[in-house]
Amino acid sequence: MPRRKFRLLTAMLLALALVVTACGNDDDAPAPQVAEVSEPAPTEAPTQPAPASTEAPEPAPTEMPTAPEPAPTEAVPSPTEAPAPAPEPTEAAPDRPQRIVSLSPTATEILFAIGAGEQVVAVDEYSYYPPETPVTDLSGWDPNVEAVLSYEPDLVVISNDANDLMAAMAAVGVEVHVNSAPGDFEGGYASIADLGIAVGRVDEAAALVADLRAEIDAALAAAPDVEVRVYHELGETHYSASSNSFIGAVYAAMGAINIADEADVDGYGFPQLTEEYIVEADPELIVITDQVSYTAEDVAARPGWGEVSAVRNGSILVVNADIASRWGPRLPQFINAVAEALNSVASPVS
Repeated sequence: MPRRKFRLLTAMLLALALVVTACGNDDDAPAPQVAEVSEPAPTEAPTQPAPASTEAPEPAPTEMPTAPEPAPTEAVPSPTEAPAPAPEPTEAAPDRPQRIVSLSPTATEILFAIGAGEQVVAVDEYSYYPPETPVTDLSGWDPNVEAVLSYEPDLVVISNDANDLMAAMAAVGVEVHVNSAPGDFEGGYASIADLGIAVGRVDEAAALVADLRAEIDAALAAAPDVEVRVYHELGETHYSASSNSFIGAVYAAMGAINIADEADVDGYGFPQLTEEYIVEADPELIVITDQVSYTAEDVAARPGWGEVSAVRNGSILVVNADIASRWGPRLPQFINAVAEALNSVASPVS
């Protein structure tokens, strides 16, 4: 046989043997080895990251926001509740007068006592207490409209409507608050409250009323309850203060007999008496102020007054005019002075 044919036959036999061998070894190791090496790697490798990416990231975002969420939830009410009082001043500020002119010494004292002093731009010539008041030459008895308006007020406080000031202020859109003299203690407390409302100082006014009420109650409780005849003289023309005024209410609260009551037929509170009437009423205590043009000695030297009990016993009390004539924070001082005087009259030292 030629060599070329022999080689061809040999190659064909060898190929047939390889085919038979491959078909008979399907369950041998080489086949699984290829599957085991290639399959575990792709199967197990993704499996481990999968739990990490599926479980780990999810708890993290859920827990992290959860922790901050309670904080904002609890913190938000705090800032909202804590500053809650702050909006009140902010909201009330536009309604609170910023330029007050006071033509009433009593009102001026109260304004500063309730913290409204920073709102006051001018006061009348007699509003010199407390010392920091912006005193001017404005008059409360004879007010000048142009002079008042020169201070550009958004509120004017007066004790009475002199010169039709209210109408003049209304014509130019300026509010006016009338702070009249009260007739008794309760009226005085109410006047403080009303002024507090007018100037946007309600809480401060309520606090002042509470303090003043406590002080006055304590002063009256410590005072003697005696039926001493009293004459309170406001000036040399013998105007007096009856029990229909807050001044007279002080004497009434102590059980004193006010000789002006019988003369106050119209209940005005400040009747004018005559010397004959006073001498006949025979007061046991005479009270004058330190702003009159005469002294206690001058009163004692008046013709026909020598037999008056107060003159004979030297019971003439001189009080601070501002404290005695103004309803306000200093009224307890007047009560204490009167109480001491009444006590000395009721229990004279021999």
